[in-house]
Amino acid sequence: MIEAPQPVPLRIVISGRARPSLPREIKEIAPEADVVLVEEKDLDGAVDEAEIVATVRLSSAALQRARRLKWVQSWAAGPNAILHDAMRRSPVMVTSCRGNGAIPLAEHAIMLMLMLARQAPRLMAAQSARRWEKLNIDELAGRTCGIIGTGYSGTDLARKAKSFDMRVIGLRRRSLPADHFDRVFTPEALLDFLSQSDVVVVSAALTDQTKGMLGEREFRAMKPTAHYICFSRGAIADPGALERALREKWIAGAGLDAHAVEPLPPDSPFWSLPNVIVTPHIGAVSPQTIDRGNDIFLENLRRYRSRQPLINVVDKNAGY
Repeated sequence: MIEAPQPVPLRIVISGRARPSLPREIKEIAPEADVVLVEEKDLDGAVDEAEIVATVRLSSAALQRARRLKWVQSWAAGPNAILHDAMRRSPVMVTSCRGNGAIPLAEHAIMLMLMLARQAPRLMAAQSARRWEKLNIDELAGRTCGIIGTGYSGTDLARKAKSFDMRVIGLRRRSLPADHFDRVFTPEALLDFLSQSDVVVVSAALTDQTKGMLGEREFRAMKPTAHYICFSRGAIADPGALERALREKWIAGAGLDAHAVEPLPPDSPFWSLPNVIVTPHIGAVSPQTIDRGNDIFLENLRRYRSRQPLINVVDKNAGY
């Protein structure tokens, strides 16, 4: 007598950014699931029988090994580290944690805006030298905050900027009205948008359309008193043009959390420019961000099990 083949268990492989209770919470939704937690360095060797993988990165080699893979949950809001050519061609569905870091990213941008307006680097240098140095500081009130990208983090930043009595303008693909924005521009009006902004904040995803969209022409269109802040993807600005803009004072200063190359190399000029504040891409790094990302994954797992449409499904061609 030939025995019927045994059903293959639902294998879920989790790499990084999982709260301690996540395996138990997965089991509450899918009791039969085989939940495997691995370090990122060990992920490639753990995906052979995986049907679901939650991670920040998945190599093309791992994708080729994962013959049963149907769905990848990116822990990142921007799933660029997963969307290599092999993944774009693959039928595997990709979802993101879009929106999980909106609150801390907006708070980080406000912090950088205030530090630049109030000359915090010079104040901290004076404190370190025990030097009583009075400086002229600026205010955010009455200034125009220009936000490139009106998604979750851009919208949360717009709401916070309005509480500082700022005028808020946005840039996105379509000129539809957006909550908390006084005006929305399309990419065709980028130079006009930049010329009106006292602070330009990059909140957009990195795509073929946004990569390198800010170059010499764009930085020269900004006010010489303007500040540039980036917390989403550093490659949206051309690094050489940005360095020249800061060194030659086309703009007044920058707060850089996201960088074109990460980690930022020790010999990068941005470390030592006196009008630049560098942070190591930590704008969204908070326990609450991890919790919100885990909640997104669990909601998607419920939907996956009940064959409902998943949330935050990534358009592989668009890149987000």
